[in-house]
Amino acid sequence: MKKLLTAAAIAATATSATAGAYSDPIIEPIVIIEDASSSFDHAWLVPVMFILILLTSMTRHGYYD
Repeated sequence: MKKLLTAAAIAATATSATAGAYSDPIIEPIVIIEDASSSFDHAWLVPVMFILILLTSMTRHGYYD
């Protein structure tokens, strides 16, 4: 019984002695993959669609003949 208590005391002190050690956590880097941008720019599409809708509405209401 005395040996069991001694072994338990040694095990308890050994684990608590290493419990305070701190090392930086190993964090995996986050990989972000972006799609390759195309050389064709779609910024012209919205103004052209606006002009087409405007001209269509003008011809239907008789403003533009």
